[in-house]
Amino acid sequence: MDQEEKQRYSRQVSLDGFGLEGQEKLLSSKVAVVGCGALGSMVAMQLAGAGVGKLVIADYDTVDISNLQRQYFFDTADAGRRKSEILADRIRRLNPGVCVEAFDRLVDKEFALNLLADVDFVIDATDNPSSKAMIEEVSGILSKPCCIAGVSGFHGQVMTILPGDMRFTDFFDSIGDGGVLPCSLSGVIGPAAALCASVQSAEAIKYITGSGATLQGKMFVFNLRDNSYNVYGT
Repeated sequence: MDQEEKQRYSRQVSLDGFGLEGQEKLLSSKVAVVGCGALGSMVAMQLAGAGVGKLVIADYDTVDISNLQRQYFFDTADAGRRKSEILADRIRRLNPGVCVEAFDRLVDKEFALNLLADVDFVIDATDNPSSKAMIEEVSGILSKPCCIAGVSGFHGQVMTILPGDMRFTDFFDSIGDGGVLPCSLSGVIGPAAALCASVQSAEAIKYITGSGATLQGKMFVFNLRDNSYNVYGT
């Protein structure tokens, strides 16, 4: 790292169990963020700030004014513009040292197999169950670690899946939960989305640097309405 990078990342480098070695691992890593909405935009910005060397982001959507209540890296003047394009610009302005590759398109299975082929970690930030199942499937085919999250209303769920682990959807029967609906149907408060995204970012950072235990084989479930926080699994 050069002197500017040492200053930029000094608060992380000073953490016990992180250090220069952890930062170097982040700088040489590549993470894919599928979806640039409330979860994905927050995750991408946090990972850019942390110094992930290369970010691949993908989303086919445009900014709507109804997004701004929870998608804080877009503004009113961005309405109608492509989310992936705006987010890529914000990432570059936050941290010019991060290489960002943006795709303005729907991520289907065929494209996902190419998109995720050479990344170190996958963030699923899509907002519907079928997309999450597809990203989880492709991550498994490619043997890529994947962190999946869902948010609805005041509550959310986050889980990290490594190849061969229990799947995100496998947990729903065991915890008596049907998962979360898209926020367009059920509504969502901004802090719930931000909490989910922050946990996803932390999972990627911990996995890449080896600086903490991930939610491998576990699901973190929270409800901000009644301040309940639980981790299910072994």
